[in-house]
Amino acid sequence: MYSFEVLFPTRIIFGVGELNRLGQEAKTLGKKALLVTGGTSAKKTGLLHRVEQLLQAAEVPFVLFDRVEPNPRTTTVDAAARLARLADCDFLIAVGGGSVMDAAKAIAAAAYSGKPIYDYMRGNPANVGKELVSIKEALPLLTVPTVAATGSEANGTSVLTHWETHEKSSINGPGLIPKISILDPALTYTVPAHVTAEACADIFSHIFEAYLISKGYTHIQDGLAETLIRELVRFSTVAINDPSNEEARATLLWTSTLAISPFTLGGRGAGFPLHKLEHTLSGYHDIAHGRGLAILAIPYFRQVILQDRPDRLARMGRNCFGITEQDDRTAAEAAIEAVSRWFEQLGITQKLSDFGMSRDELLPMAKDTIRINGQGTDHIVSSRPLRVQDVLAIYEACYE
Repeated sequence: MYSFEVLFPTRIIFGVGELNRLGQEAKTLGKKALLVTGGTSAKKTGLLHRVEQLLQAAEVPFVLFDRVEPNPRTTTVDAAARLARLADCDFLIAVGGGSVMDAAKAIAAAAYSGKPIYDYMRGNPANVGKELVSIKEALPLLTVPTVAATGSEANGTSVLTHWETHEKSSINGPGLIPKISILDPALTYTVPAHVTAEACADIFSHIFEAYLISKGYTHIQDGLAETLIRELVRFSTVAINDPSNEEARATLLWTSTLAISPFTLGGRGAGFPLHKLEHTLSGYHDIAHGRGLAILAIPYFRQVILQDRPDRLARMGRNCFGITEQDDRTAAEAAIEAVSRWFEQLGITQKLSDFGMSRDELLPMAKDTIRINGQGTDHIVSSRPLRVQDVLAIYEACYE
């Protein structure tokens, strides 16, 4: 096991009905909030109105910013940061899914520093992000997730898209970690089936990417990861078929938080190679992140993990999907088929060509993946170094 540090300062308030504590909890963070949300879902469900009422009852002044889009843009973050500074907001409240929470983290950093958020991102030709990241200071943040997916409610990472250049990458640092997160499973009851499915693919990827390329001696992390995968698979279809099932929604919500926590990831010495491949796809074509991950996963398993770590794929198959084959190679192949069948149940088996993507774009996207995520090298790290041709081969396998 590699050496690691754990920083998990987010105070988590979990349970059905706990949203009612929003006003009193918000008062502990500052005097005036920038309330950040998306443009449609929170309004349609009545959640935004309820949040506003809770803040008014607690006498918490706030300014609303309701323009966060999926795959949040740097221009959106900068506009919200300007509003926060002009309105003298000294903390933020994010109500929404991963995009809203990621945007709010970035807004908190940009409002605090006064710098354009693109300055912080990998891919910026000025290359100033090396000095600015890790982000140590930002405005305090309270998150209220409405989708079980990204785990953004309790970590220090934000993923943004600079649409003008189609660069999508993460910024991070302890300053971005939310101070408080209210996890109320009832807020996820209205999530549509296709969004729930995409969210489950995202959670799954958060778990398996490090698990499958871990070097070993991570017995506690492996056991936790396997439990999370089993319960994710079990309750994903329950939530889709019975959206208001409290047991399923609560399980998925807590799974999403733990999936990308240091308790699951610490000591592995592994990153998120598949996420890096997907970020380029949605940076170019605005694909839903979880759907992009599902499209990429099976070719990634076959071309990379099956060749390099069949033992780990076999273990996942046996401990998470009920595979009984004794030979590791055979069990690994059966595990891939089991994941493929699960994706089919979720309805997230598509091809890149379904999104209007041309084959000519695949090579430029593969090059961008390495340029943005390679940290000055010619590869990204997986079970082996993945170079442009490796990334291109995965994209081609997903195309049609």
